[in-house]
Amino acid sequence: MTTDTEIRTKFELLTRTMNELSRRLWAGGEARALGRGGIARVVRITGLAYNTVARGLRELEVAGPLSPDRVRRPGGGRKPLTVRSPDLPMALERLVEPLARGDPDSPLRWTCKGTRRLAEALRKQGYTVSYPVVARLLRRLHYSLQGNRKTREGTRHPDRNAQFEYINAKVKAQVNGGQPAISVDTKKKELVGDFKNGGREWRPEGQPEEVRVHDFVDPELGKAIPYGVYELGRNIGWVSVGVDHDTAAFAVATIRRWWTELGQKSYPDAKRLVITADNGGSNGSRVRLWKCELQQFADETGLTLSVSHLPPGTSKWNKIEHRLFSFISQNWRGKPLVTLATIVNLIASTRTTKGLTVHCILDKNRYPNGVKPTAKQMASIKLVPEEFHGDWNYTIRPTRSP
Repeated sequence: MTTDTEIRTKFELLTRTMNELSRRLWAGGEARALGRGGIARVVRITGLAYNTVARGLRELEVAGPLSPDRVRRPGGGRKPLTVRSPDLPMALERLVEPLARGDPDSPLRWTCKGTRRLAEALRKQGYTVSYPVVARLLRRLHYSLQGNRKTREGTRHPDRNAQFEYINAKVKAQVNGGQPAISVDTKKKELVGDFKNGGREWRPEGQPEEVRVHDFVDPELGKAIPYGVYELGRNIGWVSVGVDHDTAAFAVATIRRWWTELGQKSYPDAKRLVITADNGGSNGSRVRLWKCELQQFADETGLTLSVSHLPPGTSKWNKIEHRLFSFISQNWRGKPLVTLATIVNLIASTRTTKGLTVHCILDKNRYPNGVKPTAKQMASIKLVPEEFHGDWNYTIRPTRSP
């Protein structure tokens, strides 16, 4: 007679190589060989469920063998939840999209729709469902976790495309003529100090660089204000890092510094400078100080300034954003901007495979807010609106030779 030890030894040797079907049939065969009480004995020795052993014995004696590609007979097991509750997917969609699915009074309209909350809401409606099942149903219904996408630009001006075409034609003609054309803007202000900076960089495993928990301005270090000039024809950038205020005086001072250090040497015969800028901020089309400072710059250099502003709500299409500022952000990702010198060096070291080079200086001058040009200063500006959208496109001529 086969002993318990022999049966246990056989089971331990074979169980690693058996699947659900073969394990069930083996247990049924052993129970049949043991005779009366065999099922209970096999259950006690192997730890298998009574129903599993009994089912294996029944399959051997009554039903016959299964086809080779199956381990259970068709129709076996518990029915899927969607079969038992066919309206469950529709109930789930009503919770996920209450407005689109006709249930504006859904209790989840004003909450974050996580799988646990969705499962709880469904259980209150009488469905027996867990949050993993909710997650599987959402994927089956072609839902996925998604963030917001910035696509709406607000009110679209009817002349938006025409203004872009106008700017492109002006810049193309200027560059083809060997004359300077620049794009200008202020980059996002940055906290100076050991603060978290977005992005990641390679470091020894488990040793991230430690930074402050809270992003409060350090009164001693303050903020850095990078204002950039990008040469559209030569892929060269100039950035002045200010420490005071982002004003029109600071913007034009940066243009002046670029012209003195780079532009004048590169374009010794230039008579006209094309400037493209956003429609807001320190270089906005309605900023009186911007035009007043440009007049002073034109008087100092003898340059005729042809200024064109991008249409409202389209600042992300400014060339300097994706040809200069984006690469600066990539270059210092994951690096805390601990000092002003760190910021200047990181900006100046920005390079691309397309040949971008960047020059950067620190501007510690003061540019106070609230400076308003006088009526006399405004009257002295030699501003000539251009025929197409003179509010966006205008020329400022020097009042005298430099």
